[in-house]
Amino acid sequence: MTCALQFSGNLSRHHLVRAMKLLEKEGDVLSVVTMAGESVYQGDYLEVVDDSKSGSVVVQVYDESYIPSQSMTEDIIREQIIEASANGVELDPLEIVSVSQMIKDMRLLKCKIRGSIQNGLLMPNVSWLPSRSKSKIRKISQSRLLALCGQTGSAKIQIGTTNDGELFTILGESIDGNLSIITGKKESGKSHLSKILVSSLVANGAVVIVFDLNDEYEGLAYSRDGSRNEFSERIITLEPGRTLKFSLDYLGEFSLISLMQHVLDAPGASLREFIRIINSLQASAKLTLESLGDSIQSWRCNELVKDALYARYQTMKGAGIFANDDKGVRIDYFVRSLLHSGGAMVVSLKRASSLTKRMVVEIILSKLVQLLEREAIPPIFLFAEEAHLYLRETYWDDIVTRMRHFGIFTTLITNQPDAIKEGIYRQADNIFLFNFTNESDLEMIAKASTADSETIKSIVRTLPRKQCLILGKVVSDLPMLVKVGEAKFLTLGQTKRFFSQSTNEWRSSRGPLAVPVSYPGNPSKKA
Repeated sequence: MTCALQFSGNLSRHHLVRAMKLLEKEGDVLSVVTMAGESVYQGDYLEVVDDSKSGSVVVQVYDESYIPSQSMTEDIIREQIIEASANGVELDPLEIVSVSQMIKDMRLLKCKIRGSIQNGLLMPNVSWLPSRSKSKIRKISQSRLLALCGQTGSAKIQIGTTNDGELFTILGESIDGNLSIITGKKESGKSHLSKILVSSLVANGAVVIVFDLNDEYEGLAYSRDGSRNEFSERIITLEPGRTLKFSLDYLGEFSLISLMQHVLDAPGASLREFIRIINSLQASAKLTLESLGDSIQSWRCNELVKDALYARYQTMKGAGIFANDDKGVRIDYFVRSLLHSGGAMVVSLKRASSLTKRMVVEIILSKLVQLLEREAIPPIFLFAEEAHLYLRETYWDDIVTRMRHFGIFTTLITNQPDAIKEGIYRQADNIFLFNFTNESDLEMIAKASTADSETIKSIVRTLPRKQCLILGKVVSDLPMLVKVGEAKFLTLGQTKRFFSQSTNEWRSSRGPLAVPVSYPGNPSKKA
């Protein structure tokens, strides 16, 4: 008996510390028992090797807990009572207590089966069950898994690092031609990842158009110390009403009708007359903002229709995004100028009104479709921050189907997952998930995502800031955890706070008001 107990003590010191064993299988979930000291966490991948089989099974840890046991619960309660009621010198030469403590601290890992490794390739199916007693379990790196999937490409994008500190790289080819979604609660790191993707695509020679709501992407042209970097000539920022204006002649009938119909909500009768006016002005080569206004006022039609058209014309004129001559922005010129070495056209929408935002986006997207149909420009990448604020409802389906075929490959960034229709999630090729704690948000994503809901709900809820779970083609449909790296460019768009150093500097530079403020009802100042 003494020898057996002594053997248990030695076993706890030298063998069990790094041991992982299979416990059970239920559906596509394998339960693995491991010691407390094992550095295996949520999101990690494990390889179950059975020498009697021709391959190995790949599983991913999605949850961990203590081993459930009624007898263990009773032992813990009994031990607590003894410790509370008895004081004395502990004598345990056979180290029975230490073994008992190790058993109590053992962890149960819930693991999803992701596939099997056979002949140097990762296969999605598993047709056999590994041995409980003979199988060996070891960690497998995410980079090795991606290599086993056979991903190929030259446009490498370094996103950050894995939990083990290994550099994590994806391929730009897995974003090319696909729809991607970046979502998470505010200040979780969505825009930071988006800017890394944009800068990396530009570095690989791609042309990117960004709808920027918070003036964040202009910083891509500067290093962290504020000096200009290698992208300074390739990041072009345009602001509606100032550096971004369009001539009516360049936009043409298609874009103007789209604007009038989808943004300005012109009824059918008004739209028919508007088309006739546009055709008349194009035929006489006089399609300008001024001539459009004159033509509407002199046009022979129903007075109510004329008033409706002129009111919408005044809205267009008041937006300040239309040039009176032919010197407006030409999107195809911008795209072709950036094509040689890659670049980004950043459309700053921060200061634009809600209506102007929708007008600018409608014009750009409709014009891109025209240019791509004529093959006047190559396919482009589109990044849309909080797209639900300015994209019309019907554009969601266009982005998924029609625009992808034309060559507009969109990445949507939002902190409101329910603002994107469930059908869009189901057709998304890549999803970058940051932290969510709201149950309804988690339910929405889990229900619509291609990954299993258990993995999403368990992992995403506990993600720290700037760490995301990646799903989709970009990781060969293997959910992977990544810590997003630090940016080499100037990061803009941080939340401004009152209790900050900048506020103190503002106070000291301006000083107190010399004259008391006068306002109605102020008792400190007489009228």
